[in-house]
Amino acid sequence: MNQHIAFWTKAQMRKQVAVIQGELAPSLVLTNATYLNTALKKWVKANIWILQDRIVYVGEKMPEHTTGTEITDLEGKFVVPGYIEPHCHPFQLYNPQSLSRYALQRGTSVFLADNFMLLFEMSISKALSFMEDVNDLPSNFFWWCRYDAQTELLEEENYFSEKSVRQLLESPYVLQGGELTSWPRVLHGDDTLLHWMLKTKKAGKKIEGHLPGASEKTLTAMTLLGVDCDHEAMTGTEVMDRLNAGLQVSLRYSSIRPDLPKLLRQMKEEGITNYERIFMTTDGSTPAFYEEGVTDKMLEIALEAGLDPVDAYMMVSYNVARYYGLDHLFGMVAAGRVAHLNILDDVTNPLPESVLAKGKWMKRDGKDVSDDRDFQFDWEGHGIKKRDIKWDLQDEDFQFSGLVGIEMYNSVITRPYNVSINPFSEEINGESDECFLMLIDKEGKWRINTVVKGFAKNLYGFASSYSNTGDLLIIGKSKKDMAVAFERLKEVGGGIVLAERGEIVAEIKLPLAGGMSNLSIEELVVEEKRLTNALRERGYQYEDPIYSLLFFSSTHLPYIRITQRGIYDVKKKGLLFPSIMR
Repeated sequence: MNQHIAFWTKAQMRKQVAVIQGELAPSLVLTNATYLNTALKKWVKANIWILQDRIVYVGEKMPEHTTGTEITDLEGKFVVPGYIEPHCHPFQLYNPQSLSRYALQRGTSVFLADNFMLLFEMSISKALSFMEDVNDLPSNFFWWCRYDAQTELLEEENYFSEKSVRQLLESPYVLQGGELTSWPRVLHGDDTLLHWMLKTKKAGKKIEGHLPGASEKTLTAMTLLGVDCDHEAMTGTEVMDRLNAGLQVSLRYSSIRPDLPKLLRQMKEEGITNYERIFMTTDGSTPAFYEEGVTDKMLEIALEAGLDPVDAYMMVSYNVARYYGLDHLFGMVAAGRVAHLNILDDVTNPLPESVLAKGKWMKRDGKDVSDDRDFQFDWEGHGIKKRDIKWDLQDEDFQFSGLVGIEMYNSVITRPYNVSINPFSEEINGESDECFLMLIDKEGKWRINTVVKGFAKNLYGFASSYSNTGDLLIIGKSKKDMAVAFERLKEVGGGIVLAERGEIVAEIKLPLAGGMSNLSIEELVVEEKRLTNALRERGYQYEDPIYSLLFFSSTHLPYIRITQRGIYDVKKKGLLFPSIMR
């Protein structure tokens, strides 16, 4: 494809027709393939002709001309469409490039991706260029249009405005608004958000909800206000409630919500037998969670739960493509579609033996045969580079006061508590599970200091440029080691650093905008596990420390958050105390 959006020029289309008319040889023919015919919902035997990146014929015939054509016999093999991830956060320490390469080896070739990080790193025009150019990779990426920051920003209008929303919605790469973490604001009268939602609908695009625990009444109201799909069901009953409200449902299997096995079991108990309005998503899991698989792992779980393989494979391909209006391009093994194909040795084994992406072999007979050149991406050309921190921490930055601290209830839920330690000491007693906590502007303009309880017991110095907004989180029992961790983070240009008694114990370098590694996911998994183990040895007890860092500032979750504006009470929708200008 010369044009990323996956349509072809007149000259290319004439060549494709010429193959059918016997005037031109295809580039690849897969013979004797048993493929999933999604139109008939059955397995059919056929030959599949491909010209460059497009399927041009599926049927019994062979092409008249085969000079220069690669012919591969798939007798005994099964072909399914490339898997589609419908709800992806592609900046969770990894990046779209590394995620694409890793996921393709496991059969996932199309992503519906969150644009959130891009809004904090570049102008809208540059973000739009990034969202288009990432489609030079063998995968296809389509994007969301965020309406809000899911936190309290000092200058929210710089990131979310009528103009920015309009520009994003005009892009053919943007297929939906949301996810709508600010749904309570819409429900309670925020007409600016509702106006943007109406613009989304007028543009012919979907709206993704974020409706955990929503009642039947709330689900119905949000459907009336334009929400089309939700991924927050945590029980089979909640799946049924969403289907009854007219919503599409994404079943989640993620590092903080691995609900899929339970959901499938309870859906059977609820009597759900039609899966046409159901997807599956890993919801932006952290790298180590993907070690067992991506979409292929969810398929494995679905098949083990007894789903018909046809239903299972359609849930991660055709169902998603049809919902987003992409079924003319993806989700089917049929003429006219992009040649994203997975070749299986058996329908019960969703990890592909071979993978084609845009008509090129990415994996063959179990081996990675992808070309490094296909995965090159110009990060600096898109304005994504190391964090250049030109300021220093001062003694006054380590002044911690106030009676209200933040207590962790689990990986992502935090609540207020009364601070019992002396915040003026240089080091907190080793028996306590309390740590100093600082959120400081990446440009060094402001800070907010408090105490966090329950993050770790023996963590002396910790610094992270990976956070909700890209600002710096600095945590620890020792102010001296907190400073050591910050200095190392500054030295490497962004990352996550654990320091203890003046030494660096563990780190993940994140040279891409302070939030993404340039390592492969396989390499990143090793680093993440090393860091997580080091944190667990020091008292971190929850599922996912990376998500804890991400959600410290996220006001779509209860009950108290540390934000750019200050310590924020989510329930009362107000500041407990403000951030301080440096």
